[in-house]
Amino acid sequence: MRHRTFALMTSLVLAAGPGLAAPLGSVAPIPSYQDAVEEFQAKRSHAGGSTLSHEDRALMEKSAAELAARMPEPGLPVGAFAPDFSLPNAFGRPVRLSDLTATGPVVLTFYRGAWCPYCNLQLRGLQQILPYIENAGAKLVAITPQKPDKSREQVEADGYPFEILSDLDDRVMKAYNLHYQVAARLAALYQSKLELDLTEYNGEGRTVLPVPATFVIDRHGVIRAAFTDTDYRKRPEPAAILGALLAMDRP
Repeated sequence: MRHRTFALMTSLVLAAGPGLAAPLGSVAPIPSYQDAVEEFQAKRSHAGGSTLSHEDRALMEKSAAELAARMPEPGLPVGAFAPDFSLPNAFGRPVRLSDLTATGPVVLTFYRGAWCPYCNLQLRGLQQILPYIENAGAKLVAITPQKPDKSREQVEADGYPFEILSDLDDRVMKAYNLHYQVAARLAALYQSKLELDLTEYNGEGRTVLPVPATFVIDRHGVIRAAFTDTDYRKRPEPAAILGALLAMDRP
């Protein structure tokens, strides 16, 4: 887990006050990912909770433990150069990382797909702080293994104004040390109990996912902050991401 690299970033941005990197006159609050998770879990519990059996949960916990053991340090470290790439966006147009960093920093986040509720909570939080990110001269880009048409549906449904790119051959997830193959028994559980067919989103034969990750990359292509965790429920706070952008402007 590399989430320690975001330590103290939240306190930096909160100490800077609500005007940090915000558009002139903006008073938009900085959202809390953890608050959003707690609200989501409370609603799910009130609605009756999960239908998974004890055996189903045991399988999911075992799979999670195996992934954590197999990938104890996923992602790339702070100070590493971010591998360049060109990937299609939700409308099939290619987007290259080096073209984006040529004009400023990039907040790059990897997520599992439109079907993942925790990914959606994170993306909504990132959408809320997008004016702050842009006022810092940075761009927000998301990468997912899902097909562009699924990303297009997501963009149109949720109104995301940032780029969502599709890693259709897994090479970018592999380059960033985030790629893993979902075990057949777990993919079958997703389909039978959660009505989630990963191949419907990712394409035929593709039951792959990234470890969710967020990187703050400077204009030289160097990773300045990194958050990765094999526990898909754990994501960086939006304030921590803004703190990382703020820290890059300091000596």
